Amino acid sequence: MGCCLTRFRWQSGAWFEKKTVAALADATDVVISHFHGDHVPLTDANPYQLAAQRVLPLLRTPRLWCKGPDDLSFHMRQRYDKLTAFFGRSFPNAEGKNVGQLSFSLPVPHGEVGSGLGTVMMTRITEDGGVFVHASDIQLMSEEAADQILAWHPDVVLAAGPPIYRHSTAKQQKLAWNNGVRLARAVTTLILDHHLMRSVEGVRFLRELSAKTGHKVVCAADFMGRRRMLLEAWRRRLYREMPVPSGWHEAYARGEVDTRGYRDWHGWHVDGP
Repeated sequence: MGCCLTRFRWQSGAWFEKKTVAALADATDVVISHFHGDHVPLTDANPYQLAAQRVLPLLRTPRLWCKGPDDLSFHMRQRYDKLTAFFGRSFPNAEGKNVGQLSFSLPVPHGEVGSGLGTVMMTRITEDGGVFVHASDIQLMSEEAADQILAWHPDVVLAAGPPIYRHSTAKQQKLAWNNGVRLARAVTTLILDHHLMRSVEGVRFLRELSAKTGHKVVCAADFMGRRRMLLEAWRRRLYREMPVPSGWHEAYARGEVDTRGYRDWHGWHVDGP
């Protein structure tokens, strides 16, 4: 790809932080799709999040493409203001822009319309005649977002699937399913992850959507040829089999303990390769 695009999707743990910082080191373009705390560096990060102080030097060279300051929830607006103050510059609003290989959507709902969670910006990337779309946190809950993705005529789409681990109405479930069917039928590969894979029901959703459409519908691990590690979906069992002692999190924040005792579980090595 002519541009190295790095999206902010922060994960807890030193290994993920190391990989993110390494990706930023040679990135030419950085997209901030929205300002939820798991998608941006934070000025007041806790020990499990990436601090803005850690990445400031790495963001001076790449071009920044950012969600604009409008249609933000209260907390997103707070993070936006803190980050721009910390970086000493305003973030360039990329909404609706088309520059070279990159195109950006106007704001679309973060999940269901009227949820109060603000809006996000989607990204379209072209290369060698192919089109890739990243649709962060749309949750398949917006027909407007699905319409925009289809209008971009993508080959591969990466989107946040619906949060079916939460209570949802039959109407919400039908909306997410129908939008998933529309997208899956129109693309070569539909990658659904994030919220969807926080429960074992998400695996069933992928399987049934693929069977319904006859097209390739996978999670991110499948797409990368990696083993699925549904740690959030398995959290009840994990806490039962690897209990966390009282005071452990405070000790971790002080640097007195680390996660080594929790990285291997029944042969699963959560550090990655």
